[in-house]
Amino acid sequence: MSSTIQVRVDDELKQKSDMLFRELGTDTTTAVRMFLTQAVANNGFPFEIKRSAPNPYTPMSEEEIYQKLEVSRQHADQGMYRDADEVIADMRAKYGL
Repeated sequence: MSSTIQVRVDDELKQKSDMLFRELGTDTTTAVRMFLTQAVANNGFPFEIKRSAPNPYTPMSEEEIYQKLEVSRQHADQGMYRDADEVIADMRAKYGL
């Protein structure tokens, strides 16, 4: 038994995707079928999905690293720190580890 899926897309997107898949030697229907097959095989999207958000791990200069370390030392001197065991326990509780 076969099922039909209908999807509404912008005319320009449809034309461009039809042309792309034709150039790749297939058609849009087959490409959609391939996508669904790979999604099931991968137990999720067959490609990476990302939000466009700033990367919190941007490179820092040596001077920036030293500045952050100095702030951390000042916090530690003021008692503004947490014991590692306490942090790990909180993470385990939060994430069910």
